Amino acid sequence: MRSLTGKSATPAAGEQAYILAKINRLADKQMIEKLYEASNAGVKIDLIVRGICMLRPGVPGLSENITVRNIIGRFLEHSRVFYFANGGDEDVYIGSADWMARNLKHRIEVVAPVSDLPLKNYLKNVLLSAYLRDNVKARELRPDGSYAPVSPANEQPFCSQTSFIGQPSALAN
Repeated sequence: MRSLTGKSATPAAGEQAYILAKINRLADKQMIEKLYEASNAGVKIDLIVRGICMLRPGVPGLSENITVRNIIGRFLEHSRVFYFANGGDEDVYIGSADWMARNLKHRIEVVAPVSDLPLKNYLKNVLLSAYLRDNVKARELRPDGSYAPVSPANEQPFCSQTSFIGQPSALAN
């Protein structure tokens, strides 16, 4: 599998590879097959999919390196953010396209690399990190297609959307 930079997303011996994507829908058969392929090659994949997700995570021999979370809260979010790590290289992209045939094959959609280091770090370490930490509104997709709430366990409750309310932007000058 190739990342958006054209680099291989399949880790070589001893290299780490990771994909983290925040989208609204995952329904493109070819994209799902590529994610399964990457998972089987050892790539860890975390997906935050607000709506429909046709991929089945956690299936042994198919998608055991993939997790999918769904977070529906107070705000209707529309952002798409993509993070790729490959052997020490990190790329962050923002865009308009969900991973579905209509958006990938029949429309004009835009995905752009983020080169500004403070913005790149904010998207990775604040925005995406908050969605992965959410244990209040988050639900995790199971291999059978059902969703289960993510429970706080021994952690303090954390709601990603609420955490951004009133928070000054780290990028404001």
